[in-house]
Amino acid sequence: MTEPRIAVLLPCYNEEAAIAQTVASFREAFPGAPIYVYDNNSRDRTIEVARAAGAIVRSERIQGKGNVVRRMFADVDADIYVMADGDATYRSRARSRRDRP
Repeated sequence: MTEPRIAVLLPCYNEEAAIAQTVASFREAFPGAPIYVYDNNSRDRTIEVARAAGAIVRSERIQGKGNVVRRMFADVDADIYVMADGDATYRSRARSRRDRP
């Protein structure tokens, strides 16, 4: 049985201050899983900071979180999706029971 493919999805709008911490936290919680940052027309350095943190950065030009979420699920193929905001408000270690020993 193969391991499920996990993808971390982080929609962002002007999250320069927190995105590096968020990416690092999810990288620690889900080692080996690709971390996608979807920028939604940020006016700050969210894109540059996310790339420097090692995220795969993509953009959605149509404003609104719903548009970003639809784009993420259309673009990224995985068995399990972990979605959180890019502002470090969600604990990356708060995983499902399935992942706990």
